[in-house]
Amino acid sequence: MTKKIPTFSSFGSYASDYQSQSTLHRSSLPTRPHNESIQRTSFNPEAYTKPFCEFMTAYPTIFHAVSAFAAQLESHGYTRLTERETWSSKLKRGGKYYVIRNDSAIISFAVGKDYQSGNGMGIVAGHVDALCTKLKPIPKLDNKAGYVQLGVAPYAGAMNSTWWDRDLGIGGRVLVRDAKTGAVEKRLVKLDWPIARIPTLAPHFGAAAAGPFNQETQMTPIIGVDNSDLFKGPKESTVDADEADSFVSTQPSGLVEVISSELGIEDPNTIINWELELFDIQPAQVGGLHKDLIFAGRIDDKLCCWSAHEALLASPDNASPGIVKMVGMFDDEEIGSLLRGGANSNFMGSVMERIAETFSHSYGPNVLSQTVANSFLVSSDVTHAVNPNFLNAYLENHSPRLNYGVAVSADPNGHMTTEGVSTALFHRIAEKCGSKLQVFQIRNDSRSGGTIGPMSSAKIGMRAIDVGIPQLSMHSIRATTGSLDPGLGVQMFKGFFDHYQDVDRDFESF
Repeated sequence: MTKKIPTFSSFGSYASDYQSQSTLHRSSLPTRPHNESIQRTSFNPEAYTKPFCEFMTAYPTIFHAVSAFAAQLESHGYTRLTERETWSSKLKRGGKYYVIRNDSAIISFAVGKDYQSGNGMGIVAGHVDALCTKLKPIPKLDNKAGYVQLGVAPYAGAMNSTWWDRDLGIGGRVLVRDAKTGAVEKRLVKLDWPIARIPTLAPHFGAAAAGPFNQETQMTPIIGVDNSDLFKGPKESTVDADEADSFVSTQPSGLVEVISSELGIEDPNTIINWELELFDIQPAQVGGLHKDLIFAGRIDDKLCCWSAHEALLASPDNASPGIVKMVGMFDDEEIGSLLRGGANSNFMGSVMERIAETFSHSYGPNVLSQTVANSFLVSSDVTHAVNPNFLNAYLENHSPRLNYGVAVSADPNGHMTTEGVSTALFHRIAEKCGSKLQVFQIRNDSRSGGTIGPMSSAKIGMRAIDVGIPQLSMHSIRATTGSLDPGLGVQMFKGFFDHYQDVDRDFESF
């Protein structure tokens, strides 16, 4: 199937090549001239509204999002590093770099031209994974009452009631073996038309339609109709698996055919595995009577990651030239961050240690500890905007609004890493960059969520604060934020990168 790929004209070069033809299916990514990127000479929050919406629509899976961030970093002079190699001869003062782990987590950083051994790092970090519905390892199911269905499992809190009756596409990462060399290549696929749907039971059926519902037996998506069992048996597949235990033999034959066609794979048996998920295909849109809202899927936490990424690109080289400016985007936060791409892994700590080692003449624990003590982490995860229909669920004076500014997230029980000194430092930076701050804390009779802040701060030993851009309908398949909020996030995070070096001098006793 051939589809016309849209060209977006309002955001940076997300679609620039960051991998060779053998590792990235380039036709799945829109392209644009580099000179049409966002104008960053003067700050205007409204300039980021449309680019954010277009990014959210174009890159629905974690693999697409990370590849897009990497592509834009490349187009702005960042060099890709690999964890398989040493970095000592590669890192230079004034250099800009990024490293990817498992295609689902990415850390980018710019070394200041005046950076010295032991100086600090200004870090903004969030999680780029989002609630989704993933295909099971063997998702092929028997025909049931004339329907073709797909075996899926919820990632974190997905497959809740907001997933019913939605137009769902399929996308993710495909591993393909080169028939000649045997090398394994990775390609991205995005089937962004309505493929799957989880149908509700009409209320006419009474109690059966009222729930609660079983996610295993009553929330299985349908992907087609097959009544052939009433006639001559099941449909025949054009996929010819070489062996009964090959990967493609365990997958729905129709899905194998479509993905093979989409990626130009002549022999489907060269597909050795894939990681695919369902996603809501409805595009991110500006809405509201005066277009002051954004309606989109997967806002948590691509919103904060996108704003931090844009802030790093917007921060001039001559601002805070004595530090390392860093953005971390992690996987697995929604399920506890315990995998190797999560914030509870060694990913960020190892990157910081490699940087500290490179610029030290006599590297050791003393230098690393000094670097950590001079560093600061802004843990950025979306927070709860006040819902006007449930005001009694919010704590008075701790209810963030849309289109106002980033909120500082607090929790006395350690679900957030915010404390008095980090809050004072962040407020000082907000004053310097003209940003307004809000505050969020959950009521005593409610349950607080968590972020990557406490685990990252404790594991590495950095001072830290938890902040978030407000949104409504957290953990819904589709959420709401303000049309100015992506830009307001950029303004605050850019201010952190620009002013951290100077502001931190006032907090040397902490």
